[in-house]
Amino acid sequence: MAQQIKKNEDPSQQTDWAAIANNPKFEEIHRRKTVFLFGWWIFSTVYYFLLPIGAGAAPGFFSVKVIGNINIGYLFALSQFFVSWGIAMYYASWANRVSDRLTAELLDELKLR
Repeated sequence: MAQQIKKNEDPSQQTDWAAIANNPKFEEIHRRKTVFLFGWWIFSTVYYFLLPIGAGAAPGFFSVKVIGNINIGYLFALSQFFVSWGIAMYYASWANRVSDRLTAELLDELKLR
């Protein structure tokens, strides 16, 4: 059975979401996160499409054998996993350093914790 969440009965303690959204600190957090994520989205999209484009445009290069039957195309495809994990770890690090600090400052300023 799902647990019911009690509604806050005191109207003076309701959260003013419009005030939060218009707060300069919130706008800064949103802007920084958008810039950070958009840049990495562009990078990862380009990196992703390099595999099919590269395989189609330069099949000789992508079929160069490196170790046994393992060729550059396989290594490039495998590298996409590591690049994705690297981006995820970098984002977590960035969020812990920048976004979480700014969010804590915002919460303190608004006295929400």
